[in-house]
Amino acid sequence: MKRLFSYFRTAQKPYDPDNWTSHLCDIEGSMVLEIISRVLASVVWATTITVLYELMPDTFLPFVIPITAHTLTGTALGLVLVFRTNSSYDRFWEGRKNWGGIVNESRNLARQSSEWLTADPRLAREVITWTFALPYSIMQRLRAEPGLGIELEGVDSTDVKQVESSKHLPLAITRLITRRLMSARRRGVIDGFQMKSMDYNIGLLIDYCGACERIRSTPLPFAYTVHLRRVLIVYCFTLPLALIKDFGWATVPATMLISYILFGIEEIGVEIEDPFGLDMNDLPLQKYCGDIQAVLEDVRNGMTEEDPLGVAAASLPKLPVETG
Repeated sequence: MKRLFSYFRTAQKPYDPDNWTSHLCDIEGSMVLEIISRVLASVVWATTITVLYELMPDTFLPFVIPITAHTLTGTALGLVLVFRTNSSYDRFWEGRKNWGGIVNESRNLARQSSEWLTADPRLAREVITWTFALPYSIMQRLRAEPGLGIELEGVDSTDVKQVESSKHLPLAITRLITRRLMSARRRGVIDGFQMKSMDYNIGLLIDYCGACERIRSTPLPFAYTVHLRRVLIVYCFTLPLALIKDFGWATVPATMLISYILFGIEEIGVEIEDPFGLDMNDLPLQKYCGDIQAVLEDVRNGMTEEDPLGVAAASLPKLPVETG
């Protein structure tokens, strides 16, 4: 069904909420492709009911039901759908706030590294490189995709292989950064206060990663979702029986409109429930990671080549990254 409407798809791009003509007729991302089969099934069923009623009204009359039942049920169904959508949006917004924290703490760690590790510029660049690699690794983990998601330059390839072989890449990267900072602390490049401050930023990055994992691994309760969908199906497929007596042939477009509204609201909740995927309405994690990389690379490239203590990165002790 999606291929049928591929012609009407639009490219994923920012939209102007003040300009109706820029997005009013868009298909992709508007839930039309996701719900079209359900809406068409409702329309076909409504058409069948209408034809049968028009051909043999006396025979079909006992199957007609009062519209009062759907009026009362519709009120309760609307409240449940609103709760469903609000719950999903809370998850979406929490995910966005967590990624905002990842952006901020990545900048803070890069800022501290570029200023406090000036006695060892190569180490500072290495820490900054691993810092902007961390958001990519979080994105890869949330999307259940392998690897770092980025090609790194200026770091030991052995470290990259060890990190990629671990079961939790974000944790492996933060442990590697922490060990580099501990080495710098032992050599007097940074003091205890600076070490504590940088470690606090690293801890926050892991906290934000864990918060995103919590959202990703905890869907809305199964019973709630299944019950809502069952009620939707029963409501939409019995609706023609309630409308046919008063609406006649208008039952078909009325059923189509109501089904589109109800199924669309439910599908919006499904779409944003897990905001870390690749759907059009999901968070643009690749863009967030690219923005972090661009800013941190600018910080890294703006550092001087001076090495006042004469400590080269090659002299740093090799501290293995534990795997698994």
